[in-house]
Amino acid sequence: MDLSSRARLESIARAVASEWGLVIGPPFQMSNYSYVAPAGPDTVLKVGWQDDEESIHEADALELWGGNGAVRLCRADRSRRALLLERAVPGSDLAALDGDTATMIAIDVAARLWRPAAAPFRWIGDQVPRWLEQATPGSAAGQRLLERARQQFDVLDVRGGTLVHGDLHHHNILDAGNRYAAIDPKPMLGEPEFDVPPFLWNPLGSQMTRAETERRLAAFAEAGLDETRMRAWALIRGAYLNVGDWVGEHAIEILRAIQPR
Repeated sequence: MDLSSRARLESIARAVASEWGLVIGPPFQMSNYSYVAPAGPDTVLKVGWQDDEESIHEADALELWGGNGAVRLCRADRSRRALLLERAVPGSDLAALDGDTATMIAIDVAARLWRPAAAPFRWIGDQVPRWLEQATPGSAAGQRLLERARQQFDVLDVRGGTLVHGDLHHHNILDAGNRYAAIDPKPMLGEPEFDVPPFLWNPLGSQMTRAETERRLAAFAEAGLDETRMRAWALIRGAYLNVGDWVGEHAIEILRAIQPR
């Protein structure tokens, strides 16, 4: 997001805060694609970037979840994409926990989010082809992964009917005191297996390994997910998200290696 876009979001946030009688503090450090700032001890004000199509139904998803698996929605101005959210306190994410504990918490949170839904949420089967087409890998290995992902998607029977978080990983699951709660959803209709890949190559700064990836896949499979479909989605999502460009080229090799033969 460029400086002018961030300034516009801050302007909207301050206008909404004034109208709602809120006093907001400095924005959180990791709010890179939206403006997110504390609004007192118990709430957070978030203003979404207008061009962020994936988050367009965030308020609808938070309403449906009602605090079960995600932070609570307190108030919304959909026209300005402004949300007043429950503030997760103490707010630490899963990155500080050991791998197995973080995975078990993520599975529990995700299971609360995965529920039947319909309109207004969009179906992943209509969105993924465009993302695969628009992907621009920064290496020859990334390009080969993308070609393989397109082939995989062409033969995948994409399911729908389940509301998915869309960006489920360590930094989007916070300690809310009496529970863990997801934040920053990019909700769509799909299948639970679609949500697993971002968890495989996070948290930021960690070293993705084949052994840890297999351990996480096994844990989600033990919870009832289809292992073959998780592996397929890891290839597809890793390719269109250009995971090799920001995680490292070793991630490309891992995603290729974990595919079922």
